[in-house]
Amino acid sequence: MLRPLKDREMKKTPCLPIGEADAREFFPRGLEYNPPARGVWNIVHMGLLIPEGHQIYVCAQGCLRGVTLTVAETGDMDRLSWVSLSEEDMFDGTLESDVTDGVSEVIEKLPHRPRAVLIFLSCMHLFAGADYEVILADLRERFPDIDFVDCYMTPTMRETFSPVVWLTKRMYSLVKPLPLDPRSVSIIGCDRPLDEESELIRIIKQNGFTLRDLTRCTSYDEFMQLGGSFLDITCLPTAVQGARELAERTGARHLHLPHSFLPENIRAMLGELCDALGVPLPDLDENERRAEEALAHAAALLGGTPVAIDYTAVTRPFELALLLSRRGFNVQHIICDALGEDAEAFEQLKRECPHITLWSSDNPNMVTFADEPHGRTLAIGQKAAWFFATDNFVDIIQNGDLSGFVGLRKLAALIEDACLVPKDRRKVIQHKGWHCFFSPRERRQTASQRCDVPGLPRDTVGVRGIEKEENARTRVEKEKTARTGLS
Repeated sequence: MLRPLKDREMKKTPCLPIGEADAREFFPRGLEYNPPARGVWNIVHMGLLIPEGHQIYVCAQGCLRGVTLTVAETGDMDRLSWVSLSEEDMFDGTLESDVTDGVSEVIEKLPHRPRAVLIFLSCMHLFAGADYEVILADLRERFPDIDFVDCYMTPTMRETFSPVVWLTKRMYSLVKPLPLDPRSVSIIGCDRPLDEESELIRIIKQNGFTLRDLTRCTSYDEFMQLGGSFLDITCLPTAVQGARELAERTGARHLHLPHSFLPENIRAMLGELCDALGVPLPDLDENERRAEEALAHAAALLGGTPVAIDYTAVTRPFELALLLSRRGFNVQHIICDALGEDAEAFEQLKRECPHITLWSSDNPNMVTFADEPHGRTLAIGQKAAWFFATDNFVDIIQNGDLSGFVGLRKLAALIEDACLVPKDRRKVIQHKGWHCFFSPRERRQTASQRCDVPGLPRDTVGVRGIEKEENARTRVEKEKTARTGLS
């Protein structure tokens, strides 16, 4: 007999003081809960970044439902097709031929010829031992003008590479080696362009280097130019493996420059960049001073309001918590299930702020946590906003487009905006793919460029685009209503 989880007490502990947390494993693994905060990009959104590309999913109808709804929400249904997998396909000996025939039929019926096709097989194909090499060889022979790449939609890879890491590897495997250009630099694996005002981007451009980035590409040929960069930069940990493999094929150098929040780490990161480019490190004192002033201003505005940070907002939640705690913010909660790149900051935080509560995001005991009474809290991240039932939250995913001291200054502005201007969290966080409502050109106006906080200089802020985002969502909802006849 099925019973509601809310009526049962799970044995998994959902929280503990960070001073007692073990870096090897914060919480025991087991049954998991997925809160309704859907801003994190998934493999469907990522595949849409490839210009002139087409995605074809070959899987069971239950899986297809989620895929199609995701793409319908972004308004990109013309870039997605599917081949439905039936039970008979698993044992009648046609598993591979059904894929090649189905994909071929899709391509022949498309109104345009895609330059690249991403074929996603499901866990059922892996369980059945489908021969992907045979499938790809057949398709490449039938369509020699199209680049085919094998992709996967399967949770069975969680113990090796995550689906996001694996898809990043496969997407950039399309890039072919070109003669290396010593004045060309690529950014690999981001789902939005970094802020044009950030030190990282300015150092590259102001020293005369050509910047290449998939999120800035408008054609497949432009995407292929990434194969000629002498330096491949990653900022997200999920992009590192794909960038390493790309650099090995092209002969480029890979440089990982993670999104850092501590001033000493930011300076070290920018120093590494300048060394790789062979240019002098610019004077960063003024940018650091402005960032510190902005953080002090935001801390004073909050006036001791408890702050909760979750791991979907930033890739280094412990480093951000350490910075904010040292700058006078009342950081009380961190939502994170495993340690990432910021192990050193985690250990420092354990010593300096052992009282901070570490929460699990996927613990079944968290199912009703959002319904419990919570005092006023400012959240950084969608999951923190959901769990602590607050409309005062910074709506960013995976660092947004923020980077360096300029990113710190703009993050402070976003914190002030979250404090002063509540959002409807239930409406905002339900949409999949943060900013995937916009075209590549529109996505360039990301969080740091879209704020207006009273009392701050206009160049320090950025959330005006919320109105544009709401208009886009309203348009999508109206289109859905028109198609279905539902209100």
